[in-house]
Amino acid sequence: MRPINLAEPVLEQYKWYQVSQWPLFMMPFRAFFLFASIWGALAIILWALLLTGQLQWQTSLPASLWHAHEMIFAFAGAIAVSFLLTAAQTWTNVPSMSGPRLITLLLIWCITRITFFVSPHLLPVVILGQLAFWLYSIVYLSHMLISAKSKNNYAFIAILSGLCTFNILFLIVSAQGEFMIARTFSQLAVLGFMLLIGVVGGRVIPFFTARGLKLEQQIRTPLLDKLLLIISTFGIGGFAVNQLFSVPINPGYLIVLASVLHLTRSALWFHKGIVHVPLLWSLQLGYLFAACGLLLCGVSFFTPTIIFTDALHLITLGGIGLTILAMIARVSLGHTGRALTPNKFMSIAFALLALGAVIRAFLPQLIGPHPAWIASAILWSAAFAVFSISYFKVLTHKRVDGRRG
Repeated sequence: MRPINLAEPVLEQYKWYQVSQWPLFMMPFRAFFLFASIWGALAIILWALLLTGQLQWQTSLPASLWHAHEMIFAFAGAIAVSFLLTAAQTWTNVPSMSGPRLITLLLIWCITRITFFVSPHLLPVVILGQLAFWLYSIVYLSHMLISAKSKNNYAFIAILSGLCTFNILFLIVSAQGEFMIARTFSQLAVLGFMLLIGVVGGRVIPFFTARGLKLEQQIRTPLLDKLLLIISTFGIGGFAVNQLFSVPINPGYLIVLASVLHLTRSALWFHKGIVHVPLLWSLQLGYLFAACGLLLCGVSFFTPTIIFTDALHLITLGGIGLTILAMIARVSLGHTGRALTPNKFMSIAFALLALGAVIRAFLPQLIGPHPAWIASAILWSAAFAVFSISYFKVLTHKRVDGRRG
């Protein structure tokens, strides 16, 4: 994957009220990386205030489900969609969403966030908002990929469709008071994001590593990549059948096998030179966290000493969270024509998020759940606040080379 290098120049001047001409709305990554990161930091602060009783939750829907929904489907979902819509332009040379269309998608997303927190009892409105967000994004991505006959990327349409399905079913059963089933759909979505990380990671991590370290060749594992996709898909299916229909099969075997394949790729991709490049060590550490979290999730089906939800948070905070932070830090620089050298504060942000993941996954049983939850929440929010502040100008100003993008 290379930075977009379109020939069309951006307007030299535009009126402040010509919103569609703002650089922020020229590519999907700009608006959603910024707004999702701000929401990612704010939503966790709100969650911490709910945990400590500083805020009251005025509905029968458990606040924990709001928290799960906003971090998995709203935050991570927005980042995934905007990344794929941005990358698809590079893959296909078909123009991505921008201007009024992008503003519309962002407004749908923002209004849904406000509605869910301020009036969580209005779940039908939230369902419509989330459905509109996913369908708008999936249809546009499908148009880009299918019109260019980019068959190698059709898998992303299926993955986003799966995440959309989990999201809507999560909200529907929540509205019906089936909170345990809703929780299962959020867990299925985390496994779905692991599948997405597996596919995207298999493409970009060895490429970024080779480019960042100026290596002659990048590590390629095509057979391992295909096997991982198959095993992961069956693992998600096995988990769904076991949890939703109480079929006496143990999905732990497939989940552990998938984690071993992830760990194998992680070992093959490692190069000692990455420790000197923040955009590389953070990305590879995030992938390693994801693999280790998946391993612990699988092992939890065989022993009660490992708590599934704690292991799952190693995936969400360490795997999904750190991978997202590393990716958006790099993509934001590359796709605005800047050198791939983030400021020193981003290294601190990467470290804070990694520490938060370790605390949330391993310390609840040692220091107590609430202290571990609050500590990890503070570290998460600090990390994404650093990104939002550090990259505000990058995301809201024109490319340094004057091109559109």
